[in-house]
Amino acid sequence: MIIQGRIIKGVGGFYYIKPSASDTVFECRARGRFRKDGITPLVGDIVNCNIDAASGTGLISEILPRSNSLIRPPVANVTRIAIVFSVVLPKPNLFTVDKLITSAMYAGIRPIICINKTDLEGGGEYFEIYSGAGFDTLCVSAETGENIDRLSEMLRGELTVFAGNSGVGKSSILNRVLTGAELATGEVSGRVERGKHTTRHSELMPLDGGDGYIIDTPGFSSFSVADMDEKDLCRLFPEFAPYIDKCGFADCSHTVEKGCAVLEALKGGKISASRHESYKAQYKEILDNKTY
Repeated sequence: MIIQGRIIKGVGGFYYIKPSASDTVFECRARGRFRKDGITPLVGDIVNCNIDAASGTGLISEILPRSNSLIRPPVANVTRIAIVFSVVLPKPNLFTVDKLITSAMYAGIRPIICINKTDLEGGGEYFEIYSGAGFDTLCVSAETGENIDRLSEMLRGELTVFAGNSGVGKSSILNRVLTGAELATGEVSGRVERGKHTTRHSELMPLDGGDGYIIDTPGFSSFSVADMDEKDLCRLFPEFAPYIDKCGFADCSHTVEKGCAVLEALKGGKISASRHESYKAQYKEILDNKTY
């Protein structure tokens, strides 16, 4: 029989396929022609499979077109990214947060900003920065459960990748969101304020009720922005949008130019200083890696 479903896990050349209207999971291998064509099935892929009804195993015969794909973790068709950082232990690295946001938006993935450990210290200043920039932003606490229900609602109907530096509490949040998940969590080193990576492989985990999937990401904290065009970067900072077309120069970089409406908005407090610093650093990174 032929079925269509989503790859929810891939281990050792075996892929586990779950049809959308069924709780049954089929174990499949990929046809040899995928390897010859240099194609690797990814967790998150929608695939057609030929299944042997007697054994419940089969072969992936077709991978449907992807809306996007990530390299690390290797996952396809992501619709949302929950970017987690903590207010303390470890201290927030806003440049890493902003690179994650930029790269996610470049791939067509909508960010959710999760400010964790607000039971230890308030995250109001960070909430202002990211909600003010137009992003879905939540102050959460894996310890107390603050806003975990709101986060769960945002994940409904989505395939969400969780990302952020180690030690920020991704697995602890997922243990709150997913009933019975019991994901391993790591202590944060007091000396270096970094947690040990505790997630070992990519696997889609269904939300309670089956409406959506989430994936924890092993060792994943940032993308590279080097392959972007520097002229596109400003469009990935939504708070710049009201000012970009008001600049005095059509090719304004929004970094140093006189007559730049973005810089005027920055001076007027309408754009966060930390976000603009991230923009300038990413702009420089793109130019430094550009070949002519």
